[in-house]
Amino acid sequence: MTGMDAGAVREQIAEWESDGTLRYKVIIDPRQVRALTGTEVVTALIDVSVSPERGEGYDKVAARIAQFPEVRSVCLVSGGQDLRCEVTGTSMAEIGDFVARKLATIDRVRSTATHFVMKTYKDDGALFLQAAEDHRLKVAP
Repeated sequence: MTGMDAGAVREQIAEWESDGTLRYKVIIDPRQVRALTGTEVVTALIDVSVSPERGEGYDKVAARIAQFPEVRSVCLVSGGQDLRCEVTGTSMAEIGDFVARKLATIDRVRSTATHFVMKTYKDDGALFLQAAEDHRLKVAP
């Protein structure tokens, strides 16, 4: 498809991997984690209002939030809030503790609004829908 030989393609991929252009992501089905390990995976989307810093905007606060291991993503968004964070934990209480003790105490964070994910239907292009049972009558030839 590229018109390049396999060796050249491998070299290009290796270069993109080393410089960070090409990255890989694992998508985990939280229901499977719970079924296999008995461990709950709770996800929350947290909207954060921030007072921007002169000359820095939202970048410093976003970078600080991104350093926490609980945080899976941080995005600058339009609308009523400034940042949207995706956070995971093992319980709602654990995420609540993260918000109260870590996130809300950061300088320039004015307010937070936490939305717990109740069920995931699709994540990063991967469907988590269970196949619907076929209730049609069987037709024999």
